[in-house]
Amino acid sequence: MTESAEGGKEDSFISHLVELRDRLLRCVIVFLVLFAFAFLVWPKAGPVYDFLALPLIKSLPEGTKMIATSVISPFLVPLKVTAMLAFVVGLPFYLYQAWAFVAPGLYRHEKRLALPLVVSSTLLFLIGIAFCYYLVFGQFFAFINSFAPTSITPAPDIEAYLSFVLTMFIAFGVAFEVPVAVVVLVITRVISVQKLKEWRGYFIVGAFVVAAVVTPPDVVSQIALAVPMCLLYEVGILCGRLIERDRPKEEEDASQSKAA
Repeated sequence: MTESAEGGKEDSFISHLVELRDRLLRCVIVFLVLFAFAFLVWPKAGPVYDFLALPLIKSLPEGTKMIATSVISPFLVPLKVTAMLAFVVGLPFYLYQAWAFVAPGLYRHEKRLALPLVVSSTLLFLIGIAFCYYLVFGQFFAFINSFAPTSITPAPDIEAYLSFVLTMFIAFGVAFEVPVAVVVLVITRVISVQKLKEWRGYFIVGAFVVAAVVTPPDVVSQIALAVPMCLLYEVGILCGRLIERDRPKEEEDASQSKAA
């Protein structure tokens, strides 16, 4: 290999790193701007936390309230809630930056999938959060509190509860991104639909392993996370099959347009 070829590869690698740095920096700036705006407009974020705590409060004995065991918890909790809001509101922008980073290596007809993928990724993440909040939390907290002895009055800590909620939201939000991840892998030719079908059994086992690791040690939340992941994997395979079916004709048209 000549020195010019090696230098070209090195310059290309450095340019990719620079682009990655710039896109990450944009994401950080947008997050900080949204965080500052949300904090100035809604500094305490109390109603948001009350809404997040509602599934737990409903499962506790009547009149029971949550407590703050740390001196700075009443200050840290609103900050964490504000950060969560800034992340969710800016999610479409973060996803677009990720897609724009990989798009230059794709065909023009594949680049047109940017908007559908960004929109679907955002919606799936929000659906995952909603699924966790409305369907999982109620069953989970009722199941956990049913084991509490009658001589004990549960008094959850607000900061510990918020950390638990954010962890679960991220777990379910990312899990619901499975179809998008599968489609991106097919588009970028990292893997074929045939391979995805062959690895279906491994994915199912992996989904239950991941669910057992990231969720609390109860059957309800583990099944609630693993089963949707498996179903969404099948949705991703179906979408990938449609992409592969249309790819040969579109790539042939793209090659002809380049030759012309």
